[in-house]
Amino acid sequence: MVAIDFQDLIESFEFVSMAPPCENCAYICLDTGRTYWKSELEPIGEELPDDLDTSDRFVMVPHPDDLGLGRELAQRFVRSKLPECAAEVDEIFRRKGAFSRFKNLLRSKSALERWYDYETEAAERALRDWCRDQGIQLIERGVDPGGQRGISPVP
Repeated sequence: MVAIDFQDLIESFEFVSMAPPCENCAYICLDTGRTYWKSELEPIGEELPDDLDTSDRFVMVPHPDDLGLGRELAQRFVRSKLPECAAEVDEIFRRKGAFSRFKNLLRSKSALERWYDYETEAAERALRDWCRDQGIQLIERGVDPGGQRGISPVP
């Protein structure tokens, strides 16, 4: 089982998240745990393996849409934290530019920071589940349970 640093996974996920699906891609090498980034918009500047897109040695880091972390997550948040706004949010997501309007609504309800915390927790949980499904072990740099500096597994 390959291991990857959880922070490397988060950074790769954020890179993928900055663009629509398939414009920014991140891959994890299942042999080494190394991550590779590729963008359709501009060169990243790192040498990429020739078989990155075709080999089963690499797995693509999912886009938030692949993990249900877009509109569905926003609607779950509103239904659980601001149920009085559910109909308004449903309407917001029927048009383009929805997330901008969604965040403006949350700002007006003093709930934007709660949304960011909710979104972060959901993304981390989804990525942990995804890694488990892919057979990827997560490691976290920092202090292990015994108080020693170094690398420890992430639960």
